Amino acid sequence: MDAHISQSRVRGRTRAPPSKSYTHRAILAAGYSDGAVVRDALVSADTKATMRAVEGFGGSVGREGQTVEVTGFDGRPETPADVIDCANSGTTMRLVTACAGLGENLTVLTGDESLRSRPQGPLLEAVSDLDGRAESTRRNGLAPLVVGDGMTGGTVEIPGDVSSQYITALLMAGAVTDEGIDVELTTELKSAPYVDITLEVLADFGIEAERTDEGFSVPGGQSYRPTGGEYSVPGDFSSMSYLLAAGAVAGSEDEPVVIEGARPSAQGDSAIVDIVRDMGAAVEWDEDAGELTVSPAPLSGITVDVGDTPDLLPTIAVLGAIADGDTVIENCEHVRYKETDRVSAMAEELSKMDAHVTEEQDRLTIHGGQTDLVGADVDGRHDHRIVMSLAVAGLVADGETTVAGSEHVDVSFPNFFETMRDLGADVHED
Repeated sequence: MDAHISQSRVRGRTRAPPSKSYTHRAILAAGYSDGAVVRDALVSADTKATMRAVEGFGGSVGREGQTVEVTGFDGRPETPADVIDCANSGTTMRLVTACAGLGENLTVLTGDESLRSRPQGPLLEAVSDLDGRAESTRRNGLAPLVVGDGMTGGTVEIPGDVSSQYITALLMAGAVTDEGIDVELTTELKSAPYVDITLEVLADFGIEAERTDEGFSVPGGQSYRPTGGEYSVPGDFSSMSYLLAAGAVAGSEDEPVVIEGARPSAQGDSAIVDIVRDMGAAVEWDEDAGELTVSPAPLSGITVDVGDTPDLLPTIAVLGAIADGDTVIENCEHVRYKETDRVSAMAEELSKMDAHVTEEQDRLTIHGGQTDLVGADVDGRHDHRIVMSLAVAGLVADGETTVAGSEHVDVSFPNFFETMRDLGADVHED
């Protein structure tokens, strides 16, 4: 599908979707338990992949609206009767790879073309080092994967600068091994707040895990048991970034955009609040009420390090294209290994809208002072974050912007375009 966006103003009250990162972890944690209810869950293409994986390992998942009731496999996954298809969800594949490593027999994991191009090698090596079996069928570190043979735990080295999801996967699985797992990082950890999210969810499910001087450690022999048998998912700041950006660049002068569901949590992407403020927009955050209020103002370029917040790069790039001066996005090489190479994708697609952009391997500079965005036909690259950020750019571009692949917002924000219309955006899909 295509989304067609014309220059328009947004105003009013809306609610961000629940956190995708927390939902993935909570659904799998419930699977590791003997049963739990996950409330306020994000039900999207990606999180449905994690639900299917839990069912493949012998659990069951029932869903009514945003309430997900899981009967778990109590720490020991069964051998799936079929291949587990992770679709486009890299989080699912990586978290499930370590879980599959616990199985007595073998699990086959695959996904779509994009997911089959994303690196899994360091995690496969880690599972093998912990006495499991983990292989790429093409022997190139990419899915399809074959994993199992009863990973036992122990000490393992793994790089921290490829994907924090490797660490999350090992910590979640390590809690139910006999020995536990000590993760020693061989490089600097990128996207560290995502591991903080993992530690927070583990604690809420009764699991002890901690940072160490070398990396992270989780004792073995533990059981997943959330207090009262329930867990509630917080709102998603990655998704809020598009709503904040829309309010900052295309908000109405007489009525702000108010975003509900913005309660503080371990999410690193809450940094978007300060980023938008630092660029000059008026943002108020009532943390007790969980509400963000944003009003438009002239924006100025800033320098942002996205080492810990890779998912914010597309949003910041669009803000930079509208701001005065240069916006420099640093420490972003790892953002090239997402659903698509988001660094190149944003450089190329914004250029189609007449943005002036300089792309380097680990840096993206948007020359806002030389840019007046014009509507164009742009490609969402089958990537939900590229689609949503380009749609925000379309709110201020001169003429109509057509974003190809609008259906991919289903990965994290299924009703994104409906939400934008409700706020007053001139957008339709066909």
